[in-house]
Amino acid sequence: MKNSIYTIELPDIGDFDSVEIVEVLIGPGDHIEIESPLITLESDKATMDIPSPIAGQISELLVSVGQKVSQGDRVATVSTQTKPESELESSPRDPSVPADAVNSLSPPDTEKQDVSNAGTTPRFDIAVLGSGPGGYTAAFRAADLGLRVALIERYPNLGGVCLNVGCIPSKALLHAARVIEETREMTPNGISFGEPDIDIRKLCNWKKGVVTQLTEGLAALAKKRNVTIFSGTGTFRSDHEIVVTNDSKELILQFEKAIISTGSEPIRLPGIPNDPRILDSSAALSLQSIPERLLVIGGGIIGLEMATVYRALGSAVSIVEMASQLMPGTDPDLVRPLAKRLKSQCNDIFLNARVSQVDVGPVELVAHFEGDGVPMSAPFDAILVAVGRTPNGNNVGAENAGVHPDGQGFIAVDHQQRTNQPHIFAIGDVVGQPMLAHKATHEGKVAAEVAAGQKTAFDARVIPSVAYTDPEVAWVGLTESQAKAQNIAYEKGIFPWAASGRALALTRSEGFTKLLFDPQSNRILGGGIVGTNARGLIAEIGLAIEMNCVAQDIGLTIHPHPTLSETVGLAAETFEGTITDLYAPKKR
Repeated sequence: MKNSIYTIELPDIGDFDSVEIVEVLIGPGDHIEIESPLITLESDKATMDIPSPIAGQISELLVSVGQKVSQGDRVATVSTQTKPESELESSPRDPSVPADAVNSLSPPDTEKQDVSNAGTTPRFDIAVLGSGPGGYTAAFRAADLGLRVALIERYPNLGGVCLNVGCIPSKALLHAARVIEETREMTPNGISFGEPDIDIRKLCNWKKGVVTQLTEGLAALAKKRNVTIFSGTGTFRSDHEIVVTNDSKELILQFEKAIISTGSEPIRLPGIPNDPRILDSSAALSLQSIPERLLVIGGGIIGLEMATVYRALGSAVSIVEMASQLMPGTDPDLVRPLAKRLKSQCNDIFLNARVSQVDVGPVELVAHFEGDGVPMSAPFDAILVAVGRTPNGNNVGAENAGVHPDGQGFIAVDHQQRTNQPHIFAIGDVVGQPMLAHKATHEGKVAAEVAAGQKTAFDARVIPSVAYTDPEVAWVGLTESQAKAQNIAYEKGIFPWAASGRALALTRSEGFTKLLFDPQSNRILGGGIVGTNARGLIAEIGLAIEMNCVAQDIGLTIHPHPTLSETVGLAAETFEGTITDLYAPKKR
């Protein structure tokens, strides 16, 4: 068959124009296959590899590094025996998809595409659904291990719920709230400040800046690792295919292995009407305005964190919780200092109560209550619904891949994060409690390493939990509530922060550190902390549990003085009866 010369032109690359070539991946004489990368382009934030639409031998290279090119510019000529049936063109990028969310050429519209055609369907060693802490960790680790990775994300930027509308923006706002409270707390001690002048726009921009810095960092890390990012919603078409949908456009990806990391979403209460003033946790973090009167439905961690933010910013906050205590399931003694502080700060806290109905009016929302000692109804300017989260396991077409989530949407996995389909893994919120980012991160590494053929497993003995309230509440390992429910013998050592010089200097002495020990072996079983910076202190207790420490190991570890960290060692000394900072009967 006679060879012919075919000219490869730059296809449609969406909104980009005059884009710089940062790398040339071919040279004269090179043999290329369909979809072989030819050149790499770079815009402000994004990079994209331009694939070949045809197989053959490079006759002439028509571009160079540093050159700026646009659609239709000639890239190279190829000597080939057959001309392609149709040129590989990329469909115009949806303008709603920002450039920093894509680091590869957007593949063609697949509505009429024959997916069996090797020239039109991208193939990857592993496809990761969701780019939250677990997803991007899995994708990056897999890439580091030499796998060709596709990362599919529904949000415009990487990071998932946690980074974009969850963990990170909430902690930024909680820091702002803490700064406001600290200025107020110094008034009795001789330092007075005026009431804060809060510029919501600037505060929002600062929060967005924190998020942007991190999302851009993830985009840069993805680029360095050659992870291909697809913006859109991914669903399984089969056990080796995923359909990525963005508006009306669809793209089919083929994969050898896949990792489901689609996280969770806020639970929606039945009977609660749709109104822009009725918020979930994501909407509350947008901080469009500060309502004069805010009702928080749900006294769990998320609800209390948001109550902390909005109260500091000026809202009169009320909380309603169905259980008999705030943060249900947490040891009551850990919650008590927080509950006491919130009681003095909030308008109302209703326990053993629920909202039965919300009436939407032009000026205000009227919530109707059920429970003992609660009003029949009360008006509010906004209502935050924070009653928990539900996994997204049922939203990815998992059944098309032979994976079967349970009725709640959780996906069962083994200790290597494998589902019932050995080549499909699941991590994060979709595999069960606790729904925590740091758990998902470790699971993501395990899944990626197992997918790459390494022998590893998720074997964490304990996973810490933190409520970033004021004061913070943190716990790890066995709790007293669990020990009592399971009839596990334990003894405890408690160090009250009222005896801590550091806590007193911070004017925050309401907290304490508690450690639980096996009464026979003296090995640490669990621990809890309530107080300022409990979030940072709890890691030491987690490590002590992982290392099978006994009380003496902790008590004899020299902690710096004066610090809050030394309360961990002092709690161990209290258990042993060797403490001198308190008067306690000595065991020995």
